Amino acid sequence: MGLTMAVAFLLSIVLFIIIPTWLGHMTLWVENIWVQNLIEGVSRLGIFLAYVLGIRAFEDIRRVFQYHGAEHKAINTYEDGADLTVEEVAQRSRLHPSCGTSFLLVVILISILVFAFLGNGSWLWKFGSRILLLPVIAGLGYEFIRLSRRYRKQMRILIAPGLWVQNLTTGEPDSAQIEVAIAALKRVLIPPTGDAAASGD
Repeated sequence: MGLTMAVAFLLSIVLFIIIPTWLGHMTLWVENIWVQNLIEGVSRLGIFLAYVLGIRAFEDIRRVFQYHGAEHKAINTYEDGADLTVEEVAQRSRLHPSCGTSFLLVVILISILVFAFLGNGSWLWKFGSRILLLPVIAGLGYEFIRLSRRYRKQMRILIAPGLWVQNLTTGEPDSAQIEVAIAALKRVLIPPTGDAAASGD
C-alpha cells in the first residue's frame, strides 16, 4: 500500500509538474511570460485530459466513474430537498460544481495566473516554486469551488468548463450503483446510534 502511494505520488509529480514545467521552460525564446505560462498550463491541462481519457479505457475505471456519477446524483437530489429514492436520484444530473474534477481544472487554470507573476528563472527555480506554491494555489482553488457552490447561478459560466470535464470522469449509473450512493450519503447524514455506534460499525 505504501509503495503504491509513493509510486502514484511520484508519477503525479512527473506528469503534472516536471513535464509541463520543462515544456514551458523550453519556450524561453518567447519573451512574453504570459505566453510561456499559457504553454505550460495548456501542457498540464492536456496531460490531465489525456490521463483521464487513458484510464477510461479500463472497464473497472469506467465502473468507478459510474459510481462517481451516482454520488453526484444523490448529492444533487439531497440538495434539491427531494426524497433519496432510486427513482428521484436517477432523474438528477451526474454533474456537480463541487466535484474534485472541477477543483483540479480550477487549480490548473489558477496556476497559469500565479506562475506568470514569478517571472523567468532557471528550470530548477521554476520547479521548486511550483512545488512550494502548490498549497497556495490549491487553497485558492478550494475557495473558488466554495463560492461556485454558493453562487451557482451567478457563476454558471465560470464553472461550466469543470462541468464539461466531469462528463469524462462520471458515467450514468445503474440502479444498484444508485442504491450504494444513497446508502453512503445517508450514512454521512445520519450518524449511527446505539449498538452500531458503540461497535464502530
